[in-house]
Amino acid sequence: MPEIVFTEEQRDALQEIANLAMGQAATRLARLLDAFIELSVPVVRVVEVSEAAAALREMTGIDESVTAVRQGFRADIKGEGLVICRSSGVEHLCAFVDGPCADPADEADCQRELMLDVANVLTGACVASILEQFDRTPVFSPPSMLGEKISLDDVFQSDVLAWKVALLLEVNFALEDQSFRAHLVMLMAEDSIRRVNEAIAALLSSL
Repeated sequence: MPEIVFTEEQRDALQEIANLAMGQAATRLARLLDAFIELSVPVVRVVEVSEAAAALREMTGIDESVTAVRQGFRADIKGEGLVICRSSGVEHLCAFVDGPCADPADEADCQRELMLDVANVLTGACVASILEQFDRTPVFSPPSMLGEKISLDDVFQSDVLAWKVALLLEVNFALEDQSFRAHLVMLMAEDSIRRVNEAIAALLSSL
Protein backbone atom coordinates (compact mmCIF):
# COMPACT_ATOMS: atom_id res chain seq x y z
CA MET A 1 0.00 0.00 0.00
CA PRO A 2 1.17 3.60 -0.55
CA GLU A 3 3.20 5.03 2.30
CA ILE A 4 2.17 8.61 1.59
CA VAL A 5 -1.04 9.63 3.28
CA PHE A 6 -2.92 12.87 3.75
CA THR A 7 -4.57 13.76 7.01
CA GLU A 8 -8.29 14.45 6.81
CA GLU A 9 -7.57 18.18 7.11
CA GLN A 10 -4.99 18.03 4.29
CA ARG A 11 -7.36 16.04 2.07
CA ASP A 12 -10.16 18.54 2.67
CA ALA A 13 -7.77 21.41 1.84
CA LEU A 14 -6.62 19.73 -1.39
CA GLN A 15 -10.21 19.04 -2.42
CA GLU A 16 -11.13 22.67 -1.79
CA ILE A 17 -8.13 23.90 -3.80
CA ALA A 18 -9.04 21.48 -6.58
CA ASN A 19 -12.68 22.58 -6.46
CA LEU A 20 -11.70 26.20 -7.12
CA ALA A 21 -9.40 25.10 -9.94
CA MET A 22 -12.08 22.97 -11.54
CA GLY A 23 -14.45 25.92 -11.49
CA GLN A 24 -11.98 27.92 -13.56
CA ALA A 25 -11.52 25.01 -15.95
CA ALA A 26 -15.30 24.59 -16.34
CA THR A 27 -15.61 28.27 -17.24
CA ARG A 28 -12.94 27.96 -19.93
CA LEU A 29 -14.48 24.76 -21.29
CA ALA A 30 -17.90 26.43 -21.43
CA ARG A 31 -16.38 29.18 -23.57
CA LEU A 32 -14.70 26.65 -25.85
CA LEU A 33 -17.87 24.63 -26.38
CA ASP A 34 -20.37 27.49 -25.96
CA ALA A 35 -22.33 25.32 -23.55
CA PHE A 36 -23.19 25.06 -19.87
CA ILE A 37 -20.83 22.68 -18.05
CA GLU A 38 -21.65 20.67 -14.96
CA LEU A 39 -18.83 19.44 -12.74
CA SER A 40 -18.50 17.05 -9.84
CA VAL A 41 -16.86 17.40 -6.45
CA PRO A 42 -13.17 16.39 -6.73
CA VAL A 43 -12.16 13.01 -5.31
CA VAL A 44 -8.63 12.55 -3.92
CA ARG A 45 -6.98 9.16 -3.42
CA VAL A 46 -3.39 7.94 -3.21
CA VAL A 47 -3.11 4.51 -4.82
CA GLU A 48 -0.62 2.12 -6.32
CA VAL A 49 -0.58 2.54 -10.11
CA SER A 50 -1.43 -1.15 -10.46
CA GLU A 51 -4.72 -0.34 -8.69
CA ALA A 52 -5.41 2.94 -10.52
CA ALA A 53 -7.68 1.51 -13.22
CA ALA A 54 -9.86 -0.27 -10.66
CA ALA A 55 -9.98 2.84 -8.48
CA LEU A 56 -10.97 5.06 -11.40
CA ARG A 57 -13.55 2.54 -12.58
CA GLU A 58 -15.05 2.66 -9.09
CA MET A 59 -15.03 6.48 -9.10
CA THR A 60 -16.50 6.92 -12.58
CA GLY A 61 -18.55 3.82 -13.31
CA ILE A 62 -16.83 3.49 -16.68
CA ASP A 63 -16.76 -0.09 -17.92
CA GLU A 64 -16.43 0.40 -21.66
CA SER A 65 -13.86 1.67 -24.15
CA VAL A 66 -12.38 5.11 -23.52
CA THR A 67 -10.42 7.78 -25.31
CA ALA A 68 -7.59 9.29 -23.28
CA VAL A 69 -5.33 12.31 -23.72
CA ARG A 70 -2.21 12.88 -21.66
CA GLN A 71 -0.37 16.11 -20.93
CA GLY A 72 2.73 16.41 -18.78
CA PHE A 73 3.51 19.29 -16.45
CA ARG A 74 6.58 20.09 -14.43
CA ALA A 75 7.84 22.36 -11.70
CA ASP A 76 9.43 20.84 -8.62
CA ILE A 77 5.98 19.21 -8.47
CA LYS A 78 5.52 17.29 -11.70
CA GLY A 79 3.21 14.74 -13.19
CA GLU A 80 0.63 14.21 -15.89
CA GLY A 81 -2.93 15.20 -16.47
CA LEU A 82 -5.12 12.57 -18.12
CA VAL A 83 -8.44 13.50 -19.70
CA ILE A 84 -10.53 10.37 -20.15
CA CYS A 85 -13.99 9.96 -21.65
CA ARG A 86 -16.16 7.20 -23.03
CA SER A 87 -15.28 6.80 -26.70
CA SER A 88 -18.97 7.02 -27.62
CA GLY A 89 -19.12 10.42 -25.92
CA VAL A 90 -16.54 11.92 -28.29
CA GLU A 91 -18.93 11.45 -31.21
CA HIS A 92 -21.70 13.22 -29.31
CA LEU A 93 -19.35 16.07 -28.47
CA CYS A 94 -18.28 16.60 -32.08
CA ALA A 95 -21.88 16.53 -33.29
CA PHE A 96 -22.81 19.02 -30.56
CA VAL A 97 -20.00 21.45 -31.40
CA ASP A 98 -19.69 21.22 -35.17
CA GLY A 99 -22.50 19.02 -36.41
CA PRO A 100 -21.76 16.03 -38.64
CA CYS A 101 -18.51 16.26 -40.58
CA ALA A 102 -19.04 17.13 -44.21
CA ASP A 103 -16.54 14.47 -45.21
CA PRO A 104 -16.81 11.23 -43.18
CA ALA A 105 -13.14 10.58 -43.93
CA ASP A 106 -12.26 13.61 -41.79
CA GLU A 107 -14.43 12.60 -38.84
CA ALA A 108 -11.71 10.79 -36.89
CA ASP A 109 -9.35 13.75 -37.26
CA CYS A 110 -12.10 16.18 -36.15
CA GLN A 111 -12.76 14.09 -33.05
CA ARG A 112 -9.08 13.82 -32.22
CA GLU A 113 -8.44 17.55 -32.55
CA LEU A 114 -11.45 18.44 -30.43
CA MET A 115 -10.39 16.02 -27.67
CA LEU A 116 -6.88 17.53 -27.67
CA ASP A 117 -8.41 21.01 -27.37
CA VAL A 118 -10.70 19.94 -24.50
CA ALA A 119 -7.84 18.21 -22.68
CA ASN A 120 -5.54 21.19 -23.11
CA VAL A 121 -8.13 23.54 -21.60
CA LEU A 122 -8.99 21.28 -18.68
CA THR A 123 -5.47 20.23 -17.76
CA GLY A 124 -3.95 23.66 -18.26
CA ALA A 125 -6.54 25.51 -16.18
CA CYS A 126 -6.76 22.94 -13.38
CA VAL A 127 -3.09 22.19 -12.90
CA ALA A 128 -2.00 25.83 -13.15
CA SER A 129 -4.64 26.92 -10.65
CA ILE A 130 -3.78 24.18 -8.15
CA LEU A 131 -0.03 24.71 -8.31
CA GLU A 132 -0.51 28.47 -8.10
CA GLN A 133 -1.84 27.90 -4.57
CA PHE A 134 1.52 26.29 -3.78
CA ASP A 135 3.50 29.19 -5.34
CA ARG A 136 4.54 27.07 -8.34
CA THR A 137 4.21 27.86 -12.04
CA PRO A 138 4.17 24.70 -14.15
CA VAL A 139 5.54 24.23 -17.65
CA PHE A 140 3.33 22.07 -19.88
CA SER A 141 4.17 19.67 -22.68
CA PRO A 142 1.77 19.56 -25.64
CA PRO A 143 -1.21 17.23 -25.17
CA SER A 144 -1.06 13.89 -27.01
CA MET A 145 -3.40 10.97 -27.54
CA LEU A 146 -2.70 8.17 -25.11
CA GLY A 147 -5.24 5.92 -26.80
CA GLU A 148 -8.57 5.75 -28.60
CA LYS A 149 -11.21 3.09 -27.90
CA ILE A 150 -9.08 1.37 -25.27
CA SER A 151 -9.89 0.00 -21.81
CA LEU A 152 -9.11 1.78 -18.55
CA ASP A 153 -6.63 -1.01 -17.84
CA ASP A 154 -4.74 -0.05 -21.01
CA VAL A 155 -4.61 3.59 -19.88
CA PHE A 156 -2.68 2.62 -16.76
CA GLN A 157 -0.21 0.14 -18.25
CA SER A 158 3.05 0.13 -16.26
CA ASP A 159 5.14 0.59 -19.41
CA VAL A 160 3.12 3.75 -20.22
CA LEU A 161 2.99 5.31 -16.76
CA ALA A 162 6.17 4.18 -15.05
CA TRP A 163 5.18 5.09 -11.50
CA LYS A 164 4.53 2.82 -8.54
CA VAL A 165 2.36 5.25 -6.59
CA ALA A 166 0.00 7.89 -7.92
CA LEU A 167 -2.14 10.67 -6.54
CA LEU A 168 -5.52 10.29 -8.22
CA LEU A 169 -7.30 13.61 -8.19
CA GLU A 170 -10.45 13.04 -10.22
CA VAL A 171 -13.24 15.36 -11.28
CA ASN A 172 -15.67 15.08 -14.13
CA PHE A 173 -17.09 17.69 -16.47
CA ALA A 174 -20.30 17.11 -18.39
CA LEU A 175 -22.49 18.80 -20.94
CA GLU A 176 -25.85 19.71 -19.45
CA ASP A 177 -27.61 16.91 -21.36
CA GLN A 178 -24.97 14.39 -20.13
CA SER A 179 -24.20 13.26 -23.71
CA PHE A 180 -20.51 13.92 -23.07
CA ARG A 181 -18.61 13.54 -19.81
CA ALA A 182 -14.85 13.99 -19.43
CA HIS A 183 -12.88 12.87 -16.40
CA LEU A 184 -9.71 14.75 -15.51
CA VAL A 185 -7.19 12.78 -13.47
CA MET A 186 -3.96 14.30 -12.14
CA LEU A 187 -1.19 11.75 -11.66
CA MET A 188 1.96 12.58 -9.72
CA ALA A 189 4.97 10.47 -8.87
CA GLU A 190 5.85 9.69 -5.27
CA ASP A 191 8.36 12.52 -4.74
CA SER A 192 5.88 15.06 -6.11
CA ILE A 193 3.10 13.73 -3.88
CA ARG A 194 5.40 14.33 -0.91
CA ARG A 195 5.94 17.91 -2.07
CA VAL A 196 2.18 18.41 -2.38
CA ASN A 197 1.82 17.02 1.13
CA GLU A 198 4.45 19.45 2.43
CA ALA A 199 2.93 22.39 0.51
CA ILE A 200 -0.51 21.75 1.95
CA ALA A 201 0.92 21.45 5.47
CA ALA A 202 2.72 24.78 5.01
CA LEU A 203 -0.43 26.40 3.64
CA LEU A 204 -2.51 25.20 6.57
CA SER A 205 0.07 26.32 9.12
CA SER A 206 0.04 29.82 7.66
CA LEU A 207 -3.72 30.23 8.19
